[in-house]
Amino acid sequence: MPLLQLNAIFKNYIQGGNDVPVLKNINLTIEEGEYVAIMGPSGSGKSTLMNIIGCLDKPTDGKYFLADQDIGSLSDRKLSDIRNKEIGFVFQNFNLMPRQSALQNVELPLQYAHIPRRSRRPLCEEALIKVGLEDRMQFKAIQLSGGQKQRVAIARAIVNKPRILLADEPTGALDSKSGIQVMELFKQLHNEGSTIIMITHAQEIAEHANRIIKIFDGEITSDRINDNPTPAGVVYVSASQAVSAGDSSANSPQSPMTQSPVAQSPVSQSPVGQSPVAQGPVVQSPVAQNSEPAPQRPVVSQTASDIELSDAGNEEEVKQSIQGPAVNQQPVKGPVVNQQPVKGPVVNQQPVKGPVVNQQPAKDAVVLDKQAAKGTVAPTEGGAE
Repeated sequence: MPLLQLNAIFKNYIQGGNDVPVLKNINLTIEEGEYVAIMGPSGSGKSTLMNIIGCLDKPTDGKYFLADQDIGSLSDRKLSDIRNKEIGFVFQNFNLMPRQSALQNVELPLQYAHIPRRSRRPLCEEALIKVGLEDRMQFKAIQLSGGQKQRVAIARAIVNKPRILLADEPTGALDSKSGIQVMELFKQLHNEGSTIIMITHAQEIAEHANRIIKIFDGEITSDRINDNPTPAGVVYVSASQAVSAGDSSANSPQSPMTQSPVAQSPVSQSPVGQSPVAQGPVVQSPVAQNSEPAPQRPVVSQTASDIELSDAGNEEEVKQSIQGPAVNQQPVKGPVVNQQPVKGPVVNQQPVKGPVVNQQPAKDAVVLDKQAAKGTVAPTEGGAE
């Protein structure tokens, strides 16, 4: 007799007064000691199937047998006992009590199972030692890393020695290295005789199992034996690259080039409207690399301090830009509106050697006032009246 068997399982939900089918004619048999991965994309129905297998939900139609018991005929109290003693749950987000210690979190199923207090601690310690957390027993959940939290959750799931370990996306909230450690632990538990049913959407995680079932749009589309499961301690991040638990690059599967800032163009990092050269090291270099000097252009209504550097600018070009002609400003030797160079003509002003309006050169005439004072002013034509 198989450990669990699902016969013609259907599951519908009511939405807006309409029946929405989620599972359609699921037929599935799992033997004791199997390591099974059920995988599919979001919305495929895999989580609904997990809830039915875990006795958290009932099918709309069909029969589900677990350990030779018809689950559909059992009371809620009996279903609660099955969930506590026959099935251990591992969730993606751990579902730990954050202010309780690792030991207290693992003890919780034993309390529901009415195990005497004096017998609980040895069982909890045994479970935590099995998952490698003998030195973290008194740590609160909020003091643990993600990988350590998931190992506490696994210890809680196995402390009652259930027949089935049901894991929902067990590595979904973990980094790659912690995920490898969790998959190693599942492999160890399977080798010790546990039946593991793992729900996942990731092919590389499913490849750790000995049997892979694919579900799509509420129907099982494939069910195959995995002849070459991924070895313990390795997770395949692509078809051609494997990362081991001891590899220092396990946490960063990206290539070095994608992580290096050198691979990024400085233009893409520049703010809009600013020249990337103005912020880069090229401004300080006397020679621009891989570029030709840009021609000088007049700068509209800007002072020397406001002049923007060109893409291939260097110190010499900066000096030329500062000294170049600008609108409303003339070079030293050229004419300037309302301003003349020293040697050029000036509006309303004459050079020293030129004629002066209402003023005679010093050698040609004497100021009228001085002539009047000396009595040498020439009489007007025709004489005095």
